[in-house]
Amino acid sequence: MGTITHSFVLRLAGPIIIGHMSVPLLGMVDTAVVGQIKGAAPLAALAVGNLVFSYLYWAFGFLRMSTTGLTAQALGGSDLVELSANALRALAIGAGIGFLILLLHRPVFSLALFIIDASAKVEALSHTYFVHRIWGAPAVLCNFAILGWLLGVQNTRAVLWLQLLMNGLNIVLDLYFVLYLHWGVGGAGLATAISEWTACGLGLWMVRTILTQYNVPVFGSAHMWSRKQFTRLVAINRDLFLRTLFLISAFALMTVKGAQLGTTMLAANAVLLNFQLFTSFGLDGFAHAVEALVGKAVGVGDKSLYWDSVRISTMWAVGVALCFSVVYALTGHILIRMLSAEPEVQRTAGRYLPWLIILPLVSVWSYQFDGIFSGSTRSREMRNSMFAAFFMYTALLYLLVPILGNHGIWCAFVVFMCMRALTLGMNGWRYPDRRVTPASL
Repeated sequence: MGTITHSFVLRLAGPIIIGHMSVPLLGMVDTAVVGQIKGAAPLAALAVGNLVFSYLYWAFGFLRMSTTGLTAQALGGSDLVELSANALRALAIGAGIGFLILLLHRPVFSLALFIIDASAKVEALSHTYFVHRIWGAPAVLCNFAILGWLLGVQNTRAVLWLQLLMNGLNIVLDLYFVLYLHWGVGGAGLATAISEWTACGLGLWMVRTILTQYNVPVFGSAHMWSRKQFTRLVAINRDLFLRTLFLISAFALMTVKGAQLGTTMLAANAVLLNFQLFTSFGLDGFAHAVEALVGKAVGVGDKSLYWDSVRISTMWAVGVALCFSVVYALTGHILIRMLSAEPEVQRTAGRYLPWLIILPLVSVWSYQFDGIFSGSTRSREMRNSMFAAFFMYTALLYLLVPILGNHGIWCAFVVFMCMRALTLGMNGWRYPDRRVTPASL
């Protein structure tokens, strides 16, 4: 595998960071474009719509995480048949879940609106956004599997081009549909769906090309349907699903609580969440890098490579987190004005900017631990950590919001990120003695 150096980690993480940064950039463009429509309701509707899709899609983010860890371990162990089978299993599961979402999308959205309880105007606009974007569901879930597999084989340049294509096309279509054709929030949703299917097609071609280069059957073998391997996959995905569900619920509670404080507060928090998304996708570059490196080190069984991967990637992640905090402190108010044309939304968001300035230095630790644990497929610990952090977060929300208002929401969120890091960190600084097996889960 070779020695892990600073330059190697940067070459691996760099394309991931650049590609991932296009995701929150897309979110900012979405917010900025819809924010040009008069009134706070369209922006609030976009926040509600994105929340619903976060639940629908990121609850199945385990497809990305488990595929990366298992693929990296197969690569480290030179198991090329399993390398191919991991891609096909994940794609089959992703496509199945995606089409199931399409079938059930109407009752799911109705339930979401009942829980969020936004104004009638916001609900109507968010429904328009939803019915246009939902057609990309199968492509989104397949893209999770594709990205996870590409990260597992450490082909981060392919990840970069896939992300840039999807989000770049989305931005172009966003501007065309919303500002030129004046299709409103529905145009934003349609732009996203089209870009998701385009990226899925390119991603499938990439996977096929790489498997051909490894000289393994593109469609795998009977090993793909191995009961033992599916049992292992289901056990890992079960814990990651629960972990991700609670993570998304934390963001959902923030939106629900913001909606209860009024449409302007909901819109202001939607603007500020773009800062956190930008931070998370940037820092996730190092988390995904350590995930792939740790997975391969575990597959090989090399402790020194494991520790070098953890140490070097974490050093760079903390440095980049500090840069995010400095940038937000210096340019935060300018960015807020770029994201919303409503003066009241701008003033409201500005009052809570200090929370976003300190969040990168708090968040970085939980992101790094997520990468370490995911790469070594220690999903049970990830699940338990998220449970503890979420229940602390929920208690603080109901305790602090009546007293501090929106400051209470952001304070609880900062504590939530701290708890994620602390609970993982209690047993995170150790080398996993062996690969996780179904029996151990």
